Amino acid sequence: MSDANLPLAGITIVDLGQVYQGPYATLLMAKAGANVVKVEPLTGEPLRHRIAVGRGASFPFAMLNSNKRAVTLNLKEERGRALLVEMVKRADVLLENFAPGVLDRLGIGWSVLSTINPRLVYASGTGFGLSGPDRDSLAMDLTVQAVSGVMSITGFPEGPPVKAGAAFVDFLSGIHLYAAVMTALVERARTGKGRLVEVAMQETVYPTLASNLGFLYTSDGIVPPRTGNRHGGLAIAPYNVYPAKDGHVAIICVVEAHWKNLLAAMGREDLAADPRFTDNATRVANLAATDAVVEAWTRQRSRDEIFATARRHRIPSAPVRDLREVMNDPHMHERGMLERIDHPDLGDIVVPTSPLRFHGADKVETTPSPRLGQHNDEVYGGWLGLSAAEIEQLKREGVI
Repeated sequence: MSDANLPLAGITIVDLGQVYQGPYATLLMAKAGANVVKVEPLTGEPLRHRIAVGRGASFPFAMLNSNKRAVTLNLKEERGRALLVEMVKRADVLLENFAPGVLDRLGIGWSVLSTINPRLVYASGTGFGLSGPDRDSLAMDLTVQAVSGVMSITGFPEGPPVKAGAAFVDFLSGIHLYAAVMTALVERARTGKGRLVEVAMQETVYPTLASNLGFLYTSDGIVPPRTGNRHGGLAIAPYNVYPAKDGHVAIICVVEAHWKNLLAAMGREDLAADPRFTDNATRVANLAATDAVVEAWTRQRSRDEIFATARRHRIPSAPVRDLREVMNDPHMHERGMLERIDHPDLGDIVVPTSPLRFHGADKVETTPSPRLGQHNDEVYGGWLGLSAAEIEQLKREGVI
């Protein structure tokens, strides 16, 4: 891989990531050509223990851990920590998303590892950061959605707070973790020195609240309400999900040209002079009436018909698709974002590759997510140079 024409060829990552945040960051690295060694406890990282769809591997684990080599390592044992140090001596990056201080308490945190390998980029992903009064609060996607304000603005006005259907906090913070590592590697290329980088899940969410936070400054400080599928700041109309004969469609008019095009698509040019709809401000003031006009049109048509008409008239629109439809999206399959593979445990599945496209680079062939400890001999023997007898002894002693 190091000779491949890939952006991260020759970069070695020691991956202590678990569940979604860390593993997604290192998946992006692996798909960019990095040599990623996934280090797990002897029983496997937590994602392996979730409900399996097959014989021993969960689908989320398969999604996030392709193109990695997996080893087991008991970091509670002195010899296990020594083996991690040997990896770090040869590595460019160590990434972990444990609670703050876990590796420090084991004597293998940043302060120690940076003296062993001054070129090391050490990446820490946490819920609330390595400092501050909330540093030690437990964090998962659900709880961060709650504390960050996301749940307070998700759902319909008459209903309770609702979480986002997707685990977007985990993945958003994983993307930021990737970005932090890449930024530090660019700096290291200039200075020769590594750096500690950290990403807090809560902090990655705040910028996504832009529309809703804007509401605070335009409504005399009233806390933003839950707006259902309408614009979070109640500042654009139409902006909603509308019923079709066979499902729902999303339609948004961001500029006046979109509204004029929508009137033409609906055959309602007569409304162009209606004082309720003359511009975005009047349409926002008459949200219910605006939505009623659009809904009267969508209810009589199928999703495909609405989408085709909207596309022809250059109106931002999309059908609300279920996950089976998305998994079989011809567009993403043609572009190579989605790929069908034969997984040794799950059979024929669809996995993502990477949204990052490096034009002119070699194609990275997808290898299925590894089984627990699958590459112990290859990594400890081939990379660290241990003999077969030494590896066998480490297994007997519960170190690997």
